Amino acid sequence: MKALEKPTPMTKTFQLAAIAATASFAICAQQVKPDGNIHVLKVQGNVYMLVGPAGNSVVQVGPMGVLIVDTQTADLSEKLIAAIRTLSDKPIRYIINTSFDADRTGGNANLARLGAPVVGGNLGNSNHGAAILARENVLDRMSAPTGQKAPTPQAAWPTDTWFEGNKEVFFNGEPVITMPVPPGHTDGDSIVFFRHSDVIAAGNIFDMNYFPVIDLAAGGNIQGILDGLNHMLDIAIPEHEQEGGTYIVPGHGRLTDEHDLLEYRDMLTIIRDRVQYLIKKGMTLEQIKAAKPTFEYDKRWAAPSGPASSDGLVEAVYKSLKK
Repeated sequence: MKALEKPTPMTKTFQLAAIAATASFAICAQQVKPDGNIHVLKVQGNVYMLVGPAGNSVVQVGPMGVLIVDTQTADLSEKLIAAIRTLSDKPIRYIINTSFDADRTGGNANLARLGAPVVGGNLGNSNHGAAILARENVLDRMSAPTGQKAPTPQAAWPTDTWFEGNKEVFFNGEPVITMPVPPGHTDGDSIVFFRHSDVIAAGNIFDMNYFPVIDLAAGGNIQGILDGLNHMLDIAIPEHEQEGGTYIVPGHGRLTDEHDLLEYRDMLTIIRDRVQYLIKKGMTLEQIKAAKPTFEYDKRWAAPSGPASSDGLVEAVYKSLKK
C-alpha cells in the first residue's frame, strides 16, 4: 500500500525543524517555459505526449486511428492537429477530457469535426466526427439548463458520458481505461490509463510546473487531489529504484514517473497536515498564511500569483478542511 498513513499532528518544534532541514525537492525539475509551439515526445508503446503553451495532451496512434486525451485551448487547434499529423494521417476517433477546463476541452469542436466515429465500436455512437468522452459532471459544467446560455459551444460538449465507475475503450490493440477520481481539482476529474503502453494521463490534478489548482467553486478539494494522486501511485510500477516503468503525463510540465508523483503527493500531504494542525490551534486563514506552511516548497512550486501561488493553495486547503 503506497498511501501515507495518517500522521499525528505536527508540533511547532517539528515544523520549525522541518523547515530548517528540508531543501526544496526536485530542483532539477525546471518549470517548462512555453514557446507557443506544440512539441511531440514519444513516451512509450504507441503513446505520445504533446506539449503546448496551454499544457499537455496525450495521443495514442495505431491502425484504427488516433485517440487524444485533452485538446488544449481552441486557439492552438491548428498547431495541435499539425502535430498529430506528424504521427498519423488516420482519423481522430476518440477525444477524452480529464476535466471541463478550457486547457482540456478548448479544442474539442475543432478536432472532433475533423474526426470520424468508430463504426460498431463500444463508444462510437456520435453521428459525425470523433466521439468525445468525459464524466457526466464535465458535460454539466460545459452545458446549461434549457433556456440558459451555455459557457461553451455545443460542438465541444462530450458526446459519451458516464456517471460512476470506469469507462473502457479497446483501441489500437490496447485497453484504454478512463478512471474517475474524487473531487480534487474539480468535481469532474478523471485519469486515463493506457494499459499496454503503461502510461497515465493525469490531467490537472498533477502539475509539474506549480502547486495544483483546487477549484473550490467547481467542487475541488485537497483530499480529492491526494486521493487521485494515491490512486495513480497504486497503478504506477517503477522499473528500478522508483525510476522508469510506468510514465505519468501531468496536466502541465515535464514527463514524470512514480518517483516524481510520490514526491508531489508527499509535499501536498505535508502542507495539508500543517494547515490542519494550525486550524486545530484556532488560527484564522490570514494567520495560517502568515505562518507559511508551504515555506520550503515555494521556490520550486509557487506561481507568482493566483490559485497556484502559495497563498492560493493555502486558502484552498484551508477552505477544503473547514467544510
